[in-house]
Amino acid sequence: MLAAHRRELILDTVRSRGTVRLRDLTDELDVSIATVRRDVTELAERGLLARVHGAIKPAHGQNGDGGAGTVAASQSSAASPGSGLTIGMLVPSTTYYYPEVIRGARAAAEDLGARLVLGMSYYNPEVEPQRVQELLAGDIDGLLVTISTQIVGDARSRLDWLAALDVPIVLVERPAGLGTGFEHLDSVYSDHVYGACLGVRHLASLGHGSVGLVTRRDSPNRALIEAGHGAGLREIGVEPGPPVTTPHPEVDVAAFDDAIRVVTEDVAGGRISALLVHNDQDAIVLMQRLHARGIRVPDDVALVAYDDESAALVDTPLTAIAPAKRDVGRTAVELLIARIAHPDERPRRHVALLPELKVRESCGATTVGTR
Repeated sequence: MLAAHRRELILDTVRSRGTVRLRDLTDELDVSIATVRRDVTELAERGLLARVHGAIKPAHGQNGDGGAGTVAASQSSAASPGSGLTIGMLVPSTTYYYPEVIRGARAAAEDLGARLVLGMSYYNPEVEPQRVQELLAGDIDGLLVTISTQIVGDARSRLDWLAALDVPIVLVERPAGLGTGFEHLDSVYSDHVYGACLGVRHLASLGHGSVGLVTRRDSPNRALIEAGHGAGLREIGVEPGPPVTTPHPEVDVAAFDDAIRVVTEDVAGGRISALLVHNDQDAIVLMQRLHARGIRVPDDVALVAYDDESAALVDTPLTAIAPAKRDVGRTAVELLIARIAHPDERPRRHVALLPELKVRESCGATTVGTR
C-alpha cells in the first residue's frame, strides 16, 4: 500500500470514528506501529489530525478543506512538537541518582506537550522485559531505557527483548558502542571516564601523585570510572594500582567494613595522599572512619566523591564529580521526540554530557566553586 493511500485511510478512519488508537490502526492497516507513527506525524504536522495519548483524533476546527482550522492546528503542532505524545521511561531506581534524571525528563516532556510515564526495575534485569511490556500496553509513542547494566560485548543475545521493540528508543546513561548490536540506537549519557579523569586531574593539580580509587563493586559505572582514574594517573606519569572495591553495605556489611579498613590503612601508612571515591555514601562513611583514626580531611588526606548526591550535606562538604543528571533526562526526551517526529530523516546520535567538578572543602583547595 502506498503511503499516500494509507494516510488517506487514516484520515477517513478518524473522520468517521473520532478518536482512534494507534494500535488499532496497525491491525487494520497491517503495518508496524513505527509506520503508523510516521504517517500520524506527517498528518499532524500538516494540521490534518491531532495526537492524544496513544491515539489520534480530528484536529480542532478541522473542516477537511484546508481552511483556517487546518492552519490553526498546524501552528499548534509546531508550537508543541510533543503534543499528545506519551513517553515511557524505564529506570533502575527512583531513590539514588535517577530522581534528577527523571525530573529533567519530566520537565522536558511538559515543556514539549508530552506525557511521561515511569517503569522501574530495581536493578533487576529479569523484570526489565515485563516492565517495558507494561509501558507498551499504555500505548506509548517512544521509550527511554536505562537497563540495569552497561551495554558491553555482544549484548544482543541477552537483550533480545530490547532488540525486538518496535518503538523509537533512546538509551539513557547506557552508551552502546561498536559490537554491542545496539550502536544504531540514539543514546544520551554521562561521560564517566571523563568525570573520573577530571577528579584525578584536580587532585594532581593540588600536588597529589598517589591518588587512590574506591569503587562500588556492583555499580554499572565501575569500569568507566576505573578507566578514567587510570587515564588521569597516566597523564602525570603514574601507573594506577588496583582499586579497592566495596560491596553494597546493606548486602555484605563485613566485606564493606573490610574494604574501608584497607583504604584507611593505606592512608594511615602514607601510601595514599588523596582518594577518588564512588559514590557519595561510601565517601561519607570513609571520612567518618578516617576521623575515628585521627586522620583529618583534608589536612591529612584529600577526598573527592563521585555522583554529588549528598556530598554537600556533611560537616566537611565533599568536593565531588557531578554528572549532569537533569540535563541527561531533558536531552533524552528532546532527542526521542525529535526521533518520533522524523524517524528516518535524522542521523543517529550518541550524546555524551561531561560531568562537572564541584570544589568544596574535602580536597583542600583554597577556592570553592564549579569547574
